[in-house]
Amino acid sequence: MRRNNEKQTRYVPHHSGTCWRPVKKKVSTASVVFFFFLLVSALVFLGRIDISIFAGTSSSISDKPIQRTTGKSPKEQEFPLKCTKGNKKQTCPKNYYPTTTHNPDRPISSSNKTCPSYFRWIHEDLRHWKHTGITRTMVKQARKTAHFRLVIVKGKAYVEKYRESIQTRDMFSLWGILQLLRLYPGRLPDLELMFDCDDRPVVPSNDFLGPNAGPPPLFRYCSDWSSLDIVFPDWSFWGWAEINIKPWKSVLEDIKQGNTRTKWKDRIPYAYWRGNPSVAPTRNDLLKCNVSDKNDWNTHLYIQDWVQESEQGYKQSNLEDQCTHRYKIYIEGWAWSVSEKYILACDSMTLLIRPQFYDFFIRGMVPLEHYWPIRDNSKCTSLKFAVEWGNNHTQKAQAIGEAAGNFIQEDLKMDYVYDYMFHLLNEYANLLKFKPSIPRGAVELCSETMACPAKGTWETFMVESMVKSPSDLTPCTLPPPYDPSSLLGFLKRKDKSIKQVEMWENKYWKNLNKKQ
Repeated sequence: MRRNNEKQTRYVPHHSGTCWRPVKKKVSTASVVFFFFLLVSALVFLGRIDISIFAGTSSSISDKPIQRTTGKSPKEQEFPLKCTKGNKKQTCPKNYYPTTTHNPDRPISSSNKTCPSYFRWIHEDLRHWKHTGITRTMVKQARKTAHFRLVIVKGKAYVEKYRESIQTRDMFSLWGILQLLRLYPGRLPDLELMFDCDDRPVVPSNDFLGPNAGPPPLFRYCSDWSSLDIVFPDWSFWGWAEINIKPWKSVLEDIKQGNTRTKWKDRIPYAYWRGNPSVAPTRNDLLKCNVSDKNDWNTHLYIQDWVQESEQGYKQSNLEDQCTHRYKIYIEGWAWSVSEKYILACDSMTLLIRPQFYDFFIRGMVPLEHYWPIRDNSKCTSLKFAVEWGNNHTQKAQAIGEAAGNFIQEDLKMDYVYDYMFHLLNEYANLLKFKPSIPRGAVELCSETMACPAKGTWETFMVESMVKSPSDLTPCTLPPPYDPSSLLGFLKRKDKSIKQVEMWENKYWKNLNKKQ
């Protein structure tokens, strides 16, 4: 592979001025006066002395603040890849990564931002260990289904792998965690966790009832309301190499541009879905709703053949080209689906078929504000009514689509994904009742050991999604947990909105049947 260290930017220390050496030789008074005025002139020119002092006037700091006139900003401290040339085994550099220090010219300051509201669910996901804490025994119990154990000690990451994951989910999840350590070096406390890269949650809450039950803390990409698995951002935020989906930052920009190609009112007034129906019975059921000679359910549904797409260079799977319909359908696969964020990013109104599972951000989105709820047990009639309603209330439907798009573009941008990871891991680490230690079978992990040996799309996506400089800001401020009454009220409002839609739908079909 091409080594990225060949074009590294070298850090050059910033010099604030010239070093003056004392003159040993005696000088005349005239020479002293001359050099004095020369120095004053230079300081005036550089903006270090206010010339009004010499003009007999005063200038207060509040009226005229002193400004730097160099026009140069402090140089960013960069962490370029340092790939080993030749046949030597790639190792983690010891001179810069991970580091707990920052460029003194760029001190860390507060971001002064409160995290989006969905961050509050971090407290709920960890609530089951709030009173007991997390013991080493609990962590070990989570090994039953885990793909790897992650340990962070003194800012360095170590991994102990237990089994292979689907495709390279584990690889890109670990890559994302390494980028978090590059963004906020030395700021996470020591921790130890188990991670399961499969789809469905495996820690049922009914098996761990009572305040001292001690469920195993297991991280994964989604959970459901009857499980205790801890949700974490999925691997595709750093790219899904197997199907050529780029890292999230690039995808967001591409979809943003794609949204501008066709105005909402000019989009096809049907609901659109493209995907693999073979992963779950519910998706096969959805295909029954496709437009046909006998029925028009207001849908355009397409089967995605990933093998064929791969052979044809993924020409029909560009996500930014799929914002051409007024409505887009989200339906789960075997569990939650990665497609959720890509669908919501379009300004099309998302028709969200009632999900069983949730990821880390969807719990902050609200029906009738960010999406339109669809029944899972009568998809066709529910979809047809949703499209009919939207085409008769175009401004409201467009507003729902744009609200979801804004949510994804602003509240789910990559900065917040990293901040969510930071706060989740930080809060988790604070619950540990033992001192994390490096397992005997673990290996140190860093960006070099992952990206330098990578090839093809895997290399491209890793290099593209790599954090190049540490943040000069603190993460956003984690909002407080819900109190029981406010959480219950929030969930009731969401449920009320869903029932409102179902009531409208029932009325629509009742009136239609009367006319027939």
